[in-house]
Amino acid sequence: MNKNPYSELLGIMHGVAGAHETKQACIGTVKQSPPALVVTYNGIELNSDELYISEYLLTEYARTTRGHIVSATQNRAGGGGDAEFASHNHDINNDYTESIITTDTLVPGDKVAMLPVMPEGGKSQQYIVIDKIVRPDRREF
Repeated sequence: MNKNPYSELLGIMHGVAGAHETKQACIGTVKQSPPALVVTYNGIELNSDELYISEYLLTEYARTTRGHIVSATQNRAGGGGDAEFASHNHDINNDYTESIITTDTLVPGDKVAMLPVMPEGGKSQQYIVIDKIVRPDRREF
């Protein structure tokens, strides 16, 4: 029996296209908080071995900010009539540095945006947990 060359060509094209298919973002539900993160998606439980997560979603994520503030304190009524106790303010014109350490993280029931990926040299699909997501009106998904 002769093979149909068009069927063979279509099979090759399908294989090449499948290897390069576009990955679409999906929505998962947190079942267990990090560090032993478990997310359910499409009826499947994904554990921390199958997930990547944005570092800032972890507890104890530390970040340092810096800036410059220009302002003034508010006038306050005061005093017993003496000039040194009269209402006054103070100018503020200072650099600042502040450390921020997050103490919250994903909790069971949170919805998360995820992106399926195939790690370099990987043999199984994994997922990047991009961020916690909500609807603008806070209604349920």
